[in-house]
Amino acid sequence: MGRIVTGLILAVGWLLLLLVGTYPLFCLVITGGAGLALYEFLHMSSPEVEQKHIPLVLILGLFPLVAASMWGSGAVTSSLFLALLVLIIVTVIAYPSLENGLIFVSRLWFGIFYIGFCAAHLILLHSLPHGIYWLLFLTAITVSSDTGAYYVGRTLGRTKLYPALSPGKTRAGAVGGIIGGMLGGLVVAAILFGPGNLFMIALLSLVLSAIGIIGDLIESLIKRVSGVKDSGHILPGHGGLLDRCDSLLLTAPVLYYVLFWGHTALLK
Repeated sequence: MGRIVTGLILAVGWLLLLLVGTYPLFCLVITGGAGLALYEFLHMSSPEVEQKHIPLVLILGLFPLVAASMWGSGAVTSSLFLALLVLIIVTVIAYPSLENGLIFVSRLWFGIFYIGFCAAHLILLHSLPHGIYWLLFLTAITVSSDTGAYYVGRTLGRTKLYPALSPGKTRAGAVGGIIGGMLGGLVVAAILFGPGNLFMIALLSLVLSAIGIIGDLIESLIKRVSGVKDSGHILPGHGGLLDRCDSLLLTAPVLYYVLFWGHTALLK
């Protein structure tokens, strides 16, 4: 019941944010959420001796989100380089006290890029023409994929998809998730955009569903290496925020760049 209630609150809050919330509020929520997800990543993946660096890395991880909010896509790359430059300086200064300087900078850079840079694309998507509609489209794919994977996996799942990383996922569940995400994307796109190019929409929905599964697996890898079951405990029945947004971190950039380069082809 706690899982269901938490899920409903998250769903309603997300829809209200998209349909009623202002652009500054959306940017603030996404930036705050990304900061929390990055904190969860740093807390579970960093050894105790490196925990003191978490506040600074949190600030660096928010650079791309602030840049996307205030100046758009053109500033995201420069903000990412600035974050890397500061991180390198910090690593050089802190090197004598580190167990392994290369692992230190690699792990923190991965967190900044994986969460800060990728989450910034939710803000960039919002800024596109019909951006809210595209975010609803992406939400429909994510929810439909999760639903399809859950029910098909429970009903038909026999063979594990990738037991080394995620013992609970099955091949049947993955297929159900991909088909469910494709159908969900098609339905919502037809409602929001009209007929359009249904073949391209279906193909895009299928690809995003598959990438969402990869997003689940990479977060499972992070938890496995860190020796934890969930990224956090802030969401009753769901774990941490990173557990809930792992798919979006990879699918949002893919959708943004597809729209950036091929928006007209999708809506013809």
